[in-house]
Amino acid sequence: MARRKIVRITVLSLLSLLVLVTAALGGIGWYYSGELLEPAEVPQRYPETALGQDGGNVVLAESALSTRAGTFGLVWPGGTAKVGDVETTRNGRVERPLLEGTAPPEGTRVRIETDVYEGNPKTALGLVYSEVRVPAELGEMPAWLVPAENRDTWAITVHGRGASREEALRVVPQLHTAGLPVLLITYRNDAGAPASPDGLYHLGDTEWRDVEAAIRYAQGQGARKVLLYGWSMGGAIVGQALARSELAGVVGGVVLDSPVTNWTQTLDLQARNRGVPTWLTPVAELVSGWRADLDFDRFDLVRNPPGHRPSTLVFHGTADGTVPAQSSRDLATAAPGLGWPLRYVEIPGADHTSGWNVATDTYRRELGEFLTSTIGLRP
Repeated sequence: MARRKIVRITVLSLLSLLVLVTAALGGIGWYYSGELLEPAEVPQRYPETALGQDGGNVVLAESALSTRAGTFGLVWPGGTAKVGDVETTRNGRVERPLLEGTAPPEGTRVRIETDVYEGNPKTALGLVYSEVRVPAELGEMPAWLVPAENRDTWAITVHGRGASREEALRVVPQLHTAGLPVLLITYRNDAGAPASPDGLYHLGDTEWRDVEAAIRYAQGQGARKVLLYGWSMGGAIVGQALARSELAGVVGGVVLDSPVTNWTQTLDLQARNRGVPTWLTPVAELVSGWRADLDFDRFDLVRNPPGHRPSTLVFHGTADGTVPAQSSRDLATAAPGLGWPLRYVEIPGADHTSGWNVATDTYRRELGEFLTSTIGLRP
């Protein structure tokens, strides 16, 4: 009897432990799936300190961000500016040339952004544009349309998760000079756009339909071909549009910047950034898949390449701490075997979506050559 009682207690203890472990894993998976799927307003933090102006330079307190190489936006409550590469660093003071705007007053808390322009194409770039509404399956999606002389080929820009149309403003002048009308779109769950039925991001699994709607809108305005340009999760959205849209054949070229081409590798990197073991990634995928009906294998463009594979230019920074550059390297390595004409440009030292900021001349040259060779436009 005593032995049977011990066995019963042991079995019940193990079952209880199993329930607790399962509940804990489920809770962890739910938390991280929420981080991934739930749209949330990004807190407006201002972690850096302005120390005034010295001649034509903005002076910032020294930090890991204020000493980053490249051209960046500077934002603070009530003001914006564009600053160039670091000129001097001494005694805890970092001087960067003021390129546009006015310097923040001494003591102002500021934020450094890869988005060097804020506002709309007119206020930020001096370009004529119109506010348009793109009819899509969930309703009308607001977009900016910057017209140009070439009505046959349009550029459609697709921003990343939690970003906005402003993310694309950096490249609009070059696309406009090349003669491309540029349609800067929003998609479901963006500010001003309809929410998805469940209120969740689907990581590209449904958002691609809003890109398809934008292609159809461009066709209605005379476009015969489009160039899709995606940043970060926008790359995953573009990938699914190529794979699943009936209009994929209209896409004559693709540009991707720090793209998600494999969500599993991206979640592994973000787990390591948080000090979380990567073996929890499948748990997060399982819960996210259940919550949003997602198949994460579908997003792996190496194992599941789209049927339509137009000429593609990919930029990625070696210091990307959000989406691993290795995913883009893997795609570039596999591309010849997939019959995918793809050029990969790696930017040393660039963090997430900051290739343009860190190596502006290289970025513009590569983009110009791609537009010329692929679409036959002037650089």
